[in-house]
Amino acid sequence: MNRPILAFLLFCLAATAAFAQSATPLIPNAPSLAAKAWVLIDWRSRQVLASRESDRRVEPASLTKVMTAYLTFDALKQKRITLDQITKVSERGYRAEGSRMFLDPKVPVTVEDLLKGMIVQSGNDATITLAEAVAGSEDTFVDLMNKQAERMGLKNTHFMNSTGLPDAQHYSTARDLAQLAANLIRDFPEYLPLYSTKEFRYNNITQYNRNRLLAMDPTVDGLKTGFTETAGYCLISTAKRDPRRLVSVVLGTSSDSARAIESQKLLNYGFQFFESVRLYERDQPVSRIPVYKGAEAELKAGFRDDLIFTVPTGMSSKLQAVLESQQPLIAPIQAGQRVGTLKVTLDGKPYGEYPVVALETIPVASFIGRAWDSLRLMVK
Repeated sequence: MNRPILAFLLFCLAATAAFAQSATPLIPNAPSLAAKAWVLIDWRSRQVLASRESDRRVEPASLTKVMTAYLTFDALKQKRITLDQITKVSERGYRAEGSRMFLDPKVPVTVEDLLKGMIVQSGNDATITLAEAVAGSEDTFVDLMNKQAERMGLKNTHFMNSTGLPDAQHYSTARDLAQLAANLIRDFPEYLPLYSTKEFRYNNITQYNRNRLLAMDPTVDGLKTGFTETAGYCLISTAKRDPRRLVSVVLGTSSDSARAIESQKLLNYGFQFFESVRLYERDQPVSRIPVYKGAEAELKAGFRDDLIFTVPTGMSSKLQAVLESQQPLIAPIQAGQRVGTLKVTLDGKPYGEYPVVALETIPVASFIGRAWDSLRLMVK
């Protein structure tokens, strides 16, 4: 081959390779934090974007109160209590150790004020009083906490009290706490503004929200701080930068300012280097699958919730999906029944498998229709 032509071809190959490399986004490693454990998740996709020791059992301190709040919000939703309900302060609540909203046992208090005292001031007296208002006693409330944790699939979480005071059998993990916080935001969005309240005055005493990120980052709108000598300084934080929301959990830092700074690092990393894409919309057909012996010849199949993926920034166009349906699919079929699997790849590499369900109910066909399809199946 002519040398100038060969040189030109080699140049073209090198340029093509260089372009291909430059087309692949550069994603740095997650920041290293001065903490015992941490995790960062995308709220909608629930994908983990960064983590360290996220399944390590640790003392959650006042992050426990996220579960206390969840059950209180649920009681409000079920109308078992109301925000303006007047609650008596018990001796146990009044004498609670640790952080306080300074309840007076001689002065009844509303559930709404108790929520603010627990969320803004992290008051243990408010927390125990809420637990008693919801369940009659703190011990009964703790039983509800553990049952709810089991229902949520928090496999490495166990509660011994409603406040987070130290106990050898009171533990959780960064991953479980992130899931709990994400569930609270999903199930009770109307109460999220409580977590961005910067101060609360009760009994002529003004106390300030300990979450420093509320002042550092205007996109942060929650969620909860925690501290004990053995747990260190902990923080669950959440921020929304349209259209995305992230949740971070940082456990066991050395100071109040450190937990905020380290959490900010995680949030900035997640927003800067990742993006979310909705691959399929809820209740919209992904495919129409052939059905045998049914009143309809085809079934609309898809997802009951939006199927959302979080990928490195610039990589969303490299997502591809293939539906593998169950065959033969024979009626009757109930809406919500699993009928296939969606296999997703990112840049040609396996990224996940997701159940595809029936979006409609298809009853059995007439006798003639069933007989005809039986013959078709025999031939097939």
